[in-house]
Amino acid sequence: MPETPSDVKAAPKDAVKTPSGLASKVLTKGTGEEHPAAADTVTVHYSGWTTDGKLFDSSVKRGEPTSFPLNGVIKGWTEGVQLMVQGEKRRFWIPADLAYGENPGGGRPGGLLVFDIELISIKKAPKAPALTAPADAEKTALGVSLKTVAKGTGTASPKGEDTVSVNLSLWSPEGELLQSTAQQGGPANIPLDKLTIGGLPEAIKTMVAGEKKVVWIPASVAFGKNLPPGAPAGGLVVEVELVSFKEGVPPPPTPSDVAEVPADAQKTASGLAFKVLAKGTGDVHPKATDSVTVHYSGWTLDGKLFDSSVTRGEPSSFGLNQVIKGWTEGVQLMVKGEKRRFWIPAGLAYGENPGGGRPGGMLVFDIELLEVQK
Repeated sequence: MPETPSDVKAAPKDAVKTPSGLASKVLTKGTGEEHPAAADTVTVHYSGWTTDGKLFDSSVKRGEPTSFPLNGVIKGWTEGVQLMVQGEKRRFWIPADLAYGENPGGGRPGGLLVFDIELISIKKAPKAPALTAPADAEKTALGVSLKTVAKGTGTASPKGEDTVSVNLSLWSPEGELLQSTAQQGGPANIPLDKLTIGGLPEAIKTMVAGEKKVVWIPASVAFGKNLPPGAPAGGLVVEVELVSFKEGVPPPPTPSDVAEVPADAQKTASGLAFKVLAKGTGDVHPKATDSVTVHYSGWTLDGKLFDSSVTRGEPSSFGLNQVIKGWTEGVQLMVKGEKRRFWIPAGLAYGENPGGGRPGGMLVFDIELLEVQK
């Protein structure tokens, strides 16, 4: 257990203060010469006390140091650790406005906080590439600029349904590092169709394994018409390295009758409509209290695929009374091995305007019942 500092109540006279009000005192001199920058990732041991001497957090007590991007913590840490060098240990007195405030809630400590911090190592953040696209950059139809900075060794490029392993770093047009997989310990594995930065999936589809590109993306392409809070108005500069990719399953074709219930579909009293696509091999229908394993794909009436276990390459299991009403009712009509198409009214699905990213209105599902667990 770290010992409570004798000067925990207030910064002593020999502490050094910065203009922000941060006070510090060197406890052990460091062996390094370089100071970390705000975008760098540091590894530290630390202990933190409130001014009444209560230890509220300690990596020392846990027996394991912690690593984090220095610009992702409280202001007092971001400012203070930049004053240090590797091997140095300091005590900081961090005012409330550089910490969590006076009454932060959520279990966080309020008021002036005291930290002992030992800087173990520094991992430098990636350096920004050219912030404007050079004249010889390739341009896409969307207005995205691309330039290869390292050739790859692969021969194939990923498709929209594939999952890519990428090293990514994102900067604002002013050169501020916004995010980087280098700060997170390694490449990110991302299904290309889930990558939300406009223009970037198309850029990655032009790459092969081992290739590195810089991509300049206008804000209107990266974020759409409505700029999210905190997003850089000038767009993004992205350095992307395609480490590898895993081939996915192509999305199922959109049903030709997705827009409305066909005349040959059957209807239940609730308004649920369905059509048998493939007969089953079983003779037992699941009950609402059973669990089932299915493959499924779901579309909105405009033909947009919003979810599919088929494209993920893995069936889904769930309690039949834990899903939307249309599924609970519809799957009970099926037997093992059967495949049906369902037209599920909004009242049996998520409603007309559900929010939270869920699709509204009538939904169309193709469901294949693989197993029934009583």
